[in-house]
Amino acid sequence: MENNIAQKITAFATIIALPFALGAFILTWAPAQQFYLSDPRSDAYVPPRNIEKLITNVQDSTVTVYCRPSDPKSKANFGSGWAIDLENDQGKRFQTTLITNHHVIEDCLDGKGKVTVSALYGKEYQAVIDNWDEENDLAAIASALEVTPLKLSKYEPYAGYWVAAIGSADGYEGSVAFGNVLNSTQLEILMTTPLSRGNSGGPLVDNEGNVVATNTFGRIDEQYNGAMSLNALCLKIMECENELFWQVE
Repeated sequence: MENNIAQKITAFATIIALPFALGAFILTWAPAQQFYLSDPRSDAYVPPRNIEKLITNVQDSTVTVYCRPSDPKSKANFGSGWAIDLENDQGKRFQTTLITNHHVIEDCLDGKGKVTVSALYGKEYQAVIDNWDEENDLAAIASALEVTPLKLSKYEPYAGYWVAAIGSADGYEGSVAFGNVLNSTQLEILMTTPLSRGNSGGPLVDNEGNVVATNTFGRIDEQYNGAMSLNALCLKIMECENELFWQVE
């Protein structure tokens, strides 16, 4: 009889204590989960909790682009590029599509030069110019170099967004620079992220490592630099479901 009473008291105490224990778990678990949360939908201002992993992934999908004109009097040019999941018209030999700037490859257009690309500290591979948009300084090239395409951000960046620029700044492959979005227009993103010669054509990514723009220009007389957003790619480089990649609701 005494054992039955003791068992009932223990069971009753367990039932009473369980909600409190569950509540305590939730209270401690929620902040821990929040610490690792860096989705732009919830907080685009914070850097990723694992910056090393993000940077490594983006570096693996970023290349150095070389344009060597046939005319010996013309200087060779170089910049950066990033892999995108986009079909090209160059056949099975050149299955990888890369986005870069028009001004990086313009001296090699119409067969006037040779374009090559290389992954981080890798050998050079032949590339061909597939499509270009001179007005918005964008181009798509195709190569046999196999690199993983980067994902495109579903969210249009706004002022304050954390961003990182990856590329071959001044010829140093795999260079990384952090900053924030200063402001934006329909096609351009202005940011505090430093850019140097060689960054042109590289990816500008958000705190999930998804591309928001292609690094394009630096301003000497102002404290910001610029990139062409995913909206600009929709004009000539790729077909988008709508006129712009991000639709204003």
